[in-house]
Amino acid sequence: MSNVFSFTGTVGRDAEVRYAPSGMAILNVTVANNIGFGDKQQTLWIRVVLFGKRAEGQLQNYLKKGQQVFVSGELSQSEYTGNDGTTKTSLELNANIIDLIGKRNEAGSSSGNTREQQAPTRQAPNVETYDAPYDDDIPF
Repeated sequence: MSNVFSFTGTVGRDAEVRYAPSGMAILNVTVANNIGFGDKQQTLWIRVVLFGKRAEGQLQNYLKKGQQVFVSGELSQSEYTGNDGTTKTSLELNANIIDLIGKRNEAGSSSGNTREQQAPTRQAPNVETYDAPYDDDIPF
């Protein structure tokens, strides 16, 4: 059986990359996923981990607080005892896919270059419209 969990959410704090003693890169980011609605709505905080070459790239620079993301991977759950002595549950996702969705969060970006902060915009192709009178003669 396959354990695949996919969701969309909001980055809770900027991603960070650390290196294991073996030299392997490990990217960590926390993502909030809202489930339910109204007064029944709750937020699940999921720790997302990406390992190896995929964690070494520039993705860390884009996973800033407030960025919307799509994440998919293998979900695991662990329990631990909190500072107050209660048992707490932690969700961790070993990510296979992390995609940026929505517009890039400019408020969390620390770069001074505003040109790099702006998402590229696409211009609509030049489309000419033809406003001919409606003709009732159908040729078939």
